[in-house]
Amino acid sequence: MKGAVLRGLNQPFQVEELELAEPGPGELEILYVASGVCHSDYHVVKGDLVHPLPVVLGHEGAGVVERVGAGVKEFKVGDHVLTSYQPTCGHCSFCAIGRPNLCELRDRPRHVMWDGTSRMRSGGEPINHYLQLSTYAERAIVPEECLVGVRKDAPLDVVCVVSCAVTAGAGAVMNRAKVVPGSSVAVFGCGGVGLNAIQAAAFVGAGRVIAVDIQDQKLEWATDFGATHLINSANEDPVARIQAICGRGGADYAIEVVGAPSSMTQAFESVHRGGTVVILGVPPSGTRIPIDPWKLLEERVLTGSSFGGSRQKVDLPMFVDLFMSGRWKMRELISRRIGLDELNSAYESMLKGEVRRSVVVYS
Repeated sequence: MKGAVLRGLNQPFQVEELELAEPGPGELEILYVASGVCHSDYHVVKGDLVHPLPVVLGHEGAGVVERVGAGVKEFKVGDHVLTSYQPTCGHCSFCAIGRPNLCELRDRPRHVMWDGTSRMRSGGEPINHYLQLSTYAERAIVPEECLVGVRKDAPLDVVCVVSCAVTAGAGAVMNRAKVVPGSSVAVFGCGGVGLNAIQAAAFVGAGRVIAVDIQDQKLEWATDFGATHLINSANEDPVARIQAICGRGGADYAIEVVGAPSSMTQAFESVHRGGTVVILGVPPSGTRIPIDPWKLLEERVLTGSSFGGSRQKVDLPMFVDLFMSGRWKMRELISRRIGLDELNSAYESMLKGEVRRSVVVYS
C-alpha cells in the first residue's frame, strides 16, 4: 500500500510503498476511502507536539472494513466506519459515567497497537502509527475501540470530516458550552473546526454568532455557516468589538479554535461575568496563558474540549444523519479533493488560508 511518511521535523511528507501486517486480536484492516487534512497533524510536523518518527499521520478518516482480527465483536467485513481519534473501551470509569471521549485507553501509547508494536513497515523498518489511525495511507490496521460504524448510503468522501472538524467544532458548542437559544457566541478561528462551531451555534438557535479571524476570506466563509457578525482581529480589537455587539460586558460564550495564547486570552476577556469559554485550539506543548483570577471569581467558566465532549458511538452517526437529511453542511466544508501525492500542497494551502478543508481521496 501507499502511505505518506513523515521522516523528519519540518520536512515534506514522502509517499512510500509500505507493508501492512495482518490485523491482530481486536484489530481490523481498514481500506480508507478518504481522509480530511487537519491542522492538528501539522503540530507534529513542526515539532510542537512530540511524536516518534517516522510516522504516517492523519486522523480524520472514513473507510470500509476489509479484514477482521480475532475477538472483534462490533464490526464485520464490508461495514462502513469513521475513525475516532479518542478510543472508547466502553467499561472504564470514564466510559461508565458517559464520558467516553476521556476513556482511559487514551493514556496508553498511541503510536503503536495495544501490544506495543507497529503494523506498518518500510523495507523492514517499523513505521509509527498516529493515534492508531494513520489515515494518510491507503490502508491501516486500527483497534476496534477507535472505530465508529456509520450507514452505508453516506458518501465516505464527505462524511470523513465528521471524524474531527464536525465533531470537535460542533461538540464544543453543544456538549461543552451547552449553548442555549437566543444567546451570543463568539468563535475565534474560522477554519474547518471553527466553521462547524459557528454552524452548531446557529443550529441550536444562538441569537448572535460572532466570527473572529485575521483573514477576510475565512470571515466570508463564516457567513455561509451562520455567522451574524464578522470581526477581523488584525484590524480591530475583538474584545472591545464583541463587548459593543453584545452589551452586558461581553458574549455569553466564547469558543477558541486557534490554539494561540493571544486568542485564548482574548476569548476569556470577551465574555461577561458568568460567561463560558471553551478552548479547543491545539497549542504547542507547554503553552501558558495569563488569566486574571478575579474574573474567575465572577463565575466565568474556562474549560477545554476533547473531541467535542462527544459520545463517539452516538454523536458521529448523529452528524452523518443530520447531513443526510440536509440539515448539516458538509459538502460546503470541502474546498479541494486531492490525491495522496498532493498532501504537501494541501498543507501549504491550509496554512495560507485558501481552503476550508482539503480531503484526500483514495482511488
